[in-house]
Amino acid sequence: MGRTVTLVTEPARPASEVAAAIVDNVASVVLGKRTEIVLVTAGLLAGGHVLLEDVPGVGKTLLAKSLARSVGGSSGRVQGTADLMPADITGVTVYDRGRNAWDFHPGPIFHNVVLVDEINRATPRAQSALLEAMAEDQVTVDGTAHPLPVPFFVIATQNPFGDVGTFAKADLGKMLRMIQLNISALTELTGLFLPVRTVGRRAR
Repeated sequence: MGRTVTLVTEPARPASEVAAAIVDNVASVVLGKRTEIVLVTAGLLAGGHVLLEDVPGVGKTLLAKSLARSVGGSSGRVQGTADLMPADITGVTVYDRGRNAWDFHPGPIFHNVVLVDEINRATPRAQSALLEAMAEDQVTVDGTAHPLPVPFFVIATQNPFGDVGTFAKADLGKMLRMIQLNISALTELTGLFLPVRTVGRRAR
């Protein structure tokens, strides 16, 4: 479960230094995407959220986990599917017979950085639960509001428009910026591979 974390330490550092430190740390893991990392970090520090529209396998999950670790927080993941229910995101209230009380069990949204993968595969009902969290930094379960950890940042992804099995696009007004994580160009991949050593065969 997420927790409240402090992005600066005493003495207070300028925001530009904090941002640069986060970007450098994430860029050391997510290679070849520094420009996109800068934009995502700006969204986090501005208190917004971002929407990534791209194909699978371009580093979205790694980006979310690295960003969470860089700010000393936790990360979670929600997979958008046609049968995803709001309770699968927010959590549920369970009755404890032994204590004769109701206990709240938080869902995967209760993390500092949450990757919502393929948000436009989730039904509008599930999307509304996500949008409440993004707009109000809280979720409502059985009439009770539960505050989300601070900071709370959503990195949502959606499939390109028109893909089979997608619903109407999520409300982009709750997102700070749309970003594409394209596959790195060949020039950006220089140095990422170990040099290949040719082993000669002994002549017969």
